Amino acid sequence: MTLVQLEYLLAVAEHGNFTLAAEKSHLTQPTLSMQIQKLEEQLGVKIFNRNTKPITTTSVGEKIVAQAKLILAEAQRMQDVVDYEKGVVGGAFSLGIIPTVMPTLLPMFLNTFVKKYSKVDLKIEEHTTENMIALIDEGHLDAGIVATPLKKDKLKEYPLFYEPFVGYVPPNHPLHKNKDLHIEDLEFADLLVLEDGHCFRNHVLNLCQLNRKNNPFDIKSGSFETLVNLSDEGLGMTLLPYLNTQTLSKEKHENLRYFPSPPPSREISLVYTSHQLKQPVLEALKKTISGVIRGAIAFDDVQIISPVS
Repeated sequence: MTLVQLEYLLAVAEHGNFTLAAEKSHLTQPTLSMQIQKLEEQLGVKIFNRNTKPITTTSVGEKIVAQAKLILAEAQRMQDVVDYEKGVVGGAFSLGIIPTVMPTLLPMFLNTFVKKYSKVDLKIEEHTTENMIALIDEGHLDAGIVATPLKKDKLKEYPLFYEPFVGYVPPNHPLHKNKDLHIEDLEFADLLVLEDGHCFRNHVLNLCQLNRKNNPFDIKSGSFETLVNLSDEGLGMTLLPYLNTQTLSKEKHENLRYFPSPPPSREISLVYTSHQLKQPVLEALKKTISGVIRGAIAFDDVQIISPVS
């Protein structure tokens, strides 16, 4: 049994097809099939049901696949151990970022990071918080940037910054005449929110304890730009994360209304498992993001709203 065989095993389990798994593994289908067959002969069991489409694992095969994931993850950690001891900031690192943070935060730090830490092979993926937690737990992601606190025992949370909520109130809205925005103002406001699946939606609903069932329309949008445009059309007001307000036009800035101190805010953190050994890269990310964000957003006296529904 070899690590390469286990990699082929996981490829077949993931794609459910020998031909596709061979293509992804950069070898011929007969070669991959032969390696899987050898592994089955060594173990004395059938790992895959070859008569199904897509190919599925047998009951024992499912357990073997799970163990193979652990073995390969631990094998990778051997290099992580060496890098950690040497303080090497390099190697492959996969980072997830939630959709409501990626468009504003990523352009702020990515260029600085890749120039300073050119030996890091950084792979960035956009995921919802729920998906990201699962991917980190399974070892498919090394870390994630999400809204916290999540209250997950297996995850460490390192707060990067606190981002206040800002009201976008168009001229045709009753609250536009107010200089400031208060949480109690939202109780009866026709508030536009993101679709289910976005933690910022949970932030807003937790903030004002709204029941959205009484809305005369149902909007499924993951875009703050869409919510702003709908507000301008007279369909209500909305709340934006602070960094999203920085790209609005000067005209639209006139529609922003801020909460008095301490403003309701979300905590944005770098999260990872307690056994994560790629500490040099994690420290580099913390240092880079904290450095660039300090000039754009510096709020410490805040009221953190939970992202958990």
